[in-house]
Amino acid sequence: MLDLKRVRFEAEAVKEQLAKRGDDGTAASVDEVLNLDGERREIIQRVEQLKAQRNEASKEIAVLKKAGRDAEPLIREMREVSDQIDELDRRLASSEDRIEKLLLEIPNTPFAAVPAGDESANREVRAWGAPIEAAPWRKAHWDLGAALGILDLERGARLSGSGFPVDIGQGAGLQRALINFMLDVHRREHGYVEVQPPYLVRSETMLGTGQLPKLADDAYRIDSDELWLIPTAEVPLTNLHGGEMLSAEDLPRHYVAYTPCFRREAGAAGRDTRGILRVHQFDKVELVRVERPEDSEAALEELTGQAERILQRLGLAYRVILLAAGDIAQSSAMTYDLEVWSPGVERWLEVSSCSNCTDYQARRADIRFRRERGGKPEFVHTLNGSGLALPRTMIALLENYQREDGSVELPEALHPYMGCTRIEPA
Repeated sequence: MLDLKRVRFEAEAVKEQLAKRGDDGTAASVDEVLNLDGERREIIQRVEQLKAQRNEASKEIAVLKKAGRDAEPLIREMREVSDQIDELDRRLASSEDRIEKLLLEIPNTPFAAVPAGDESANREVRAWGAPIEAAPWRKAHWDLGAALGILDLERGARLSGSGFPVDIGQGAGLQRALINFMLDVHRREHGYVEVQPPYLVRSETMLGTGQLPKLADDAYRIDSDELWLIPTAEVPLTNLHGGEMLSAEDLPRHYVAYTPCFRREAGAAGRDTRGILRVHQFDKVELVRVERPEDSEAALEELTGQAERILQRLGLAYRVILLAAGDIAQSSAMTYDLEVWSPGVERWLEVSSCSNCTDYQARRADIRFRRERGGKPEFVHTLNGSGLALPRTMIALLENYQREDGSVELPEALHPYMGCTRIEPA
């Protein structure tokens, strides 16, 4: 969430930055926060005055009683003052609750380098490799996967409904090979610490990274236990240090995790529903970084480059897209998407989204550090990125490496993980 003091003292700048997202409602929310904050401070001042008055009256009542004089009128007056204080406390709690709710809903302010507008303003910043040209024998991954006997969409739909594919045989092996390859590169070469987090988390954990309250409809909830299935490993990894006070020596922290991810994809019906373009359960290797504030901008560039190196090792043509302010997530101040070329469906497909969330998540999750012993607490900056998401990486691999005879060559990086060099038709 945004810093209330920043909203109070830099209101116009905050509204100007948020306007880049194209959401007119955020300016009204900022104004409501300002009005409520002004009311809150007036109430606090009035309560302090009334409490001071009550304290002085208490002393006077004691004097009157000691002198044998009638203190009842003053006692009745102080009862009325106490009632006023109680009512003001209720108003104060109501204002503070509303301020917190608004701050949880107001998105992060985009960096100056982030283009204003919706996804039509997204900008390509670089590309690697050349997209493979179309050929009449090339198949889309849903036909290719069925012909190879590695992807069974029909049985997955019978088991769980649409959006829950089944990988079989070498399809399951390819998923596992990709996961292990990615984890090894990020651990051994990029220095990340591997974590195996829970797949079920509390509401407070979802709130800490911004999934709640905005994305509640996209998540799967187990009501009986008040737990949520994670939509991404970003949620438990970022919250590993929730409520903690770190030292300067503790930073930076770099974590990597493989987890399944669960997303209802509410509102996406009818869009990208064929094959495994858009599914409700998928595997992903996630990168999360906890950084000093002054290091986070450089950390985003490094994080994005680390995800790019996975694609380069796999030999997949890709492009890096700087997302416009209206296309970035609520928690993000700046995001790069990595998109791979899919010759079977003839589209660029997002396989990674790398974001700098500045102190937005850290404020929600209360993750702070001190630069020195006894120093003033500061909020850390958090970053996250897919390193990579599996379904569309699988699509790109199958469609880019398919051969005219129906087989799929495997990139050299996966040979030791698969124990073979190609996948043959079933």
